[in-house]
Amino acid sequence: MELFDGLRFKIVRKGIRIVFPEATDARVLGAVARLRVEELITPILIGKHDEVIQAIHHRGLQSSAFEIIDPDNYPEWDEMVESFVARRNGKITKADAEVLLKDENYFGTMLVYMNKADGLVSGAIHSTADTVRPALQIIKTKPGISRTSGAFLMIRGRDEEKYLFSDCAINVDPDAQALAEIAIASAETARLFDIDPKVAMLSFSTKGSGKAPSVDKVVEATAIAKKLDPELLLDGELQFDAAYTNSVAQAKAPDSKVAGAANVFVFPDLQAGNIGYKIAQRLGNFEAIGPILQGLNKPVSDLSRGANEEDVYKLSIITAAQALLNKD
Repeated sequence: MELFDGLRFKIVRKGIRIVFPEATDARVLGAVARLRVEELITPILIGKHDEVIQAIHHRGLQSSAFEIIDPDNYPEWDEMVESFVARRNGKITKADAEVLLKDENYFGTMLVYMNKADGLVSGAIHSTADTVRPALQIIKTKPGISRTSGAFLMIRGRDEEKYLFSDCAINVDPDAQALAEIAIASAETARLFDIDPKVAMLSFSTKGSGKAPSVDKVVEATAIAKKLDPELLLDGELQFDAAYTNSVAQAKAPDSKVAGAANVFVFPDLQAGNIGYKIAQRLGNFEAIGPILQGLNKPVSDLSRGANEEDVYKLSIITAAQALLNKD
């Protein structure tokens, strides 16, 4: 894909360090080996040293090619524990921290927080909660963003069609403020993929055609988002056909600068978003890449437990590109 050609060009030989807490998983190791050979990232594998070595050899790889960190034998353990306790601002004790940091996701997230790594990729064998919880407690969200969200990059063909769908992974029923923040974060994510964002706030109603509290929420979210970023091309409330199809837009929202040309679609709740991206994926033959976590101070990416090696490879490239953007 041209999209990933461009991302690879941006990150190659930049020495971006990405943590992989699931270092014994065959899919992760296959992707990491490829990423390292192509000099796209410097991978950091987290786990019990002997188990990681065994998994690497079982995959037919050379263990000397990888940096492995075992939480049980980490020379800067005391510093990490103290930093974790301070970051949690009195919510945990030192004893609590020592227990939590034996978990690979917490340990890996602390490496990112302490600037010993630039990002983290997990979720191949862990739940979304197991990946996101440490990130929210340690990395935390950017100023002006109260929560993280999950976007999917939707691609069909060789980048002929490229869209962003959000939030399809995290927030079950965001209120108007949260929905507005999701829209702003989604526009930023879109720019990472060279999408000039035109954001549609989706609903079953277009410009007052339907009446319900759920419509009111989208109308309010649209107004909040426009105040947060007055320069952003964003409009709502819009039905999907009005947002996507120019002829429908002319009939339903003729004065909109977004209707008929939207490329970032913000769904009103998780139920709609999850259903929407899966319909596009299965019936529309779009490739769905993600979820891409948005709104965090540093990139943490959550794989699907059904992910294959190629999914790990691609999401790692996206994570590295997010990290490079943060450095800039």
